[in-house]
Formats: sequence, structure tokens, C-alpha cells
Amino acid sequence: MGGQTQARRIEGDIVRRGDPGYESTRRDILWNGLKPHRFPELIVRVASERDVPEAVALARSEGLRIAVRAGGHSWCGSPLRDGGMLIDLAALNRTHIDPNSATATVQPAVTGGALAAELSRHGLAFPTGHCGSVAVGGYLLSGGLGWNSGALGPACASVRQIEAVTAAGEVVRCDAEENADLFWAARGAGPGFFAIVTGFRLALHPRPEAIVTTTYAFALADVVPVTRWVSEAATELPRTVELSFLMGTADPAMSAATPRPKVVVVAATAFADSQDEAIRSLGPLRACPLDDRALFIQADEPASLEALDESSGTLWPASYRCAADTLWSGADYETLLSRLAAVVAAAPSERSLVLAPVSPVSRDKALQQDMAFSVLGDSYVVPFAIWDSPAQDDANMRWLRDAMRAVEPLGTGHYIAEADLMADPSRTRRSFSPADWDRLERLKARYDPEDVFFSYLGR
Repeated sequence: MGGQTQARRIEGDIVRRGDPGYESTRRDILWNGLKPHRFPELIVRVASERDVPEAVALARSEGLRIAVRAGGHSWCGSPLRDGGMLIDLAALNRTHIDPNSATATVQPAVTGGALAAELSRHGLAFPTGHCGSVAVGGYLLSGGLGWNSGALGPACASVRQIEAVTAAGEVVRCDAEENADLFWAARGAGPGFFAIVTGFRLALHPRPEAIVTTTYAFALADVVPVTRWVSEAATELPRTVELSFLMGTADPAMSAATPRPKVVVVAATAFADSQDEAIRSLGPLRACPLDDRALFIQADEPASLEALDESSGTLWPASYRCAADTLWSGADYETLLSRLAAVVAAAPSERSLVLAPVSPVSRDKALQQDMAFSVLGDSYVVPFAIWDSPAQDDANMRWLRDAMRAVEPLGTGHYIAEADLMADPSRTRRSFSPADWDRLERLKARYDPEDVFFSYLGR
């Protein structure tokens, strides 16, 4: 009877396993074309933040553990769990911007692209994710490695306050002064966070007046000299230049050959107050000693955040099946990428790639304080398996695991947002420093003593 009463209080949709439409609802939870075979007993699609405490009460009355979904971009499908309740926050997508205080209040289903576009109208910015369709909820909870984070820090460093619903169904506000432990965990704990965030208050930043990119592409066989050159040049770049390596199949604009060759791409994006300043900041990359070996060069190209989002979106098309894993390491990029080059050359899908951001987040210690997220190595690599046929699932998952085996002995940790948590039970623990992991365990026991919320996948 209690469960029926709670269900009647929920304004949103309640879909039980076995109901008509359950499977389409379940499949729509994840953006990824690869859907794990995990089945919640109950899916609650809230209509407003008022439904969230009621959904928690319903789960408790029926003895169901809770998983949460904001945008559904989890590579390993963390929101989908066997049994239990899935609370879908997709309807919580409002944004309020206060230009006078340079702050914004956003709900968890707001996408990075929508937030960036709204902020741009006010001359403001935020380190949103590289894929514009990613919702801020899971992104911020996991730390957030986004645009210009080398200067601005992880996105969670700009979270000033959250509103959350606890395992007891209580609505609480959390910041550095009030419920500070829960606030600390919300800045980096990721999919194992033991509450439901219904709103974030963000500190905003001035919008860059100019964005300029420089791109080089070389044959994959040149990975060693390329990484040596770029690693040296990177020491002279200002922190407002975002620099990455990408190893994969050449973009059509880079090569007309058939089949298109495997390449190592060097991509630099400068954020500045003027175009001249942006171009100057890219100067250390302009004197390339390997010019004569480049397959493609595009220097000092004006860009916009919208164009950057669109370009990133083409790497991970929504209709494809995707899997990813991450590794922090103390090894240099020459060592890491030379080990991965042979794996990239043997990828069963031409869309698969390895991304290696150079200093993906500011090393300014002031931007790493009071958060569960931490930088766990000097280098960072992310292999992505991307394919389109279910018949190729096993081959591509084997490729992803092979890529990780090539470099994992050099690893110092993982990034919880994109780690393949099902690959090994140690993935979750190794996504945090030992002290932070111990603190998360203590706080989980304190805030969720009855284990109302699912913990991390693979645990």
C-alpha cells in the first residue's frame, strides 16, 4: 500500500519491467548504441525536482536500490543496473544565469552545448565537456575535463554549491561551509555518488574573445619523433592552449588515399582575448622540424566553441557502438603512444582511436582543492573503440582491452568518468588517491548506511 501511495505522488512517468514500452524506455536511457544487458525493475522519469524525494521514498518502500541518469553518456552504462530503480533526470534541464555575479544555476540534464550557447550571449564561459551533447550532471560529478580546463581547472572546481536529495529523501544544500563532506564528494565521486544532485551553482568565467586552432597530421610510423617534438614544444605553451595527440584513421580532409592511412594528429586550441594573442600563443608549434613529413597542416585557423563541439561530435556519432577506458601514467607520451601505435594500426574498426590530451587539467593546486577528483599522473591516454555492427562487439571489446594491456603496466590510475569499470574491480579504487578513496568509503557509510544507492559498477 505504501508503494502505491508514493507512486501516486510522482508527477512523472513510472515504467515497470514488463510494462509496454519498458524496453524502448530502457534503451533510450543510454546515448551509446551498445546497450548492456542490465534491467532495472522500475524506471522513474521525473517531471520536476519535486519528484526526486518521492522517487527515493518509493524505492525505499519497495526495497529497491537506486541508480541515476542525467544525460546517458556513460561509456560503460553505469545508470543501467539489474534490479532496483533507475531515476531519469532528463526533465531537469533548466538554466538560470546571473551575469552580475557571473554565476549560473543549472539542473543536471542541461547539456554542455546548450549551457555554452546561453553563456556566450552574456559574454561568459564555463569549461564544458568536449562533446556538446553531454549533460552536466554526470560530467560535473566526475570532475569534468573540458574545454580550456588547462587554464580553468576541472569543471568541478567551478562548482560553488549543489542541491541534492539524500538516501533518506532529505533535500539539502551543500557547499564549502554547509554539508561540506557531501559537497567534497560531489566534486569528483562520479557514478558512485551517494545522493542525487538536482541543481548546481556554478562560478562562470569571461568568454574568450578568440579561439584559434593549429593541426598537424603525420603517418603513424612517425609517432616517436612527433611526440618528442610536441612534448618539448608543450613546455613553452601557455596554459590557455589545449594540446592533444590523436592516433587513428586520417580524416578525409587529411588524406584522399584509399584506404585512408593511420595517423598521429597533433591538435592545439588556443583561447585568448584577441586573435593576435591566440596566434602568438601557438608560436612554439609553428616551428615544426617535421614539416616535410606532415601529411596535413592547418595553422592558425579561427574557430568557435560551437565548431569545436561539432568537430568533437563527429568522433563519437550517436548511432555507433562505443567503449572506452582511461589511464593516468607517470610515463612520457613517447613511451605510451609508441606502445599504442601498433594496437591502433590493428584496430578492427577504422573509427577507433586513442586520444592523449597533454596536461588535460590545470596543475594549479588551488584548482584541485576540496574535491574527490584528483590528477593521478603526468600523462593521460584514452582508447576509444567505435564500431557499428553488433557482430563486431567481441572483436572491438578485445581491441580495447588489448590497448589497455599495452600501457597498463605504466599506469598510476584511471579517470572515473570514462574508465571501463567492468574490466577489473580495481578500476574504481584506482580512480582516486588512496586517501580520497578511504574518505569516499567512510562518507558512503555515513550518508547511505542502508545502501540505498548503487555503488560503482564492478563492485
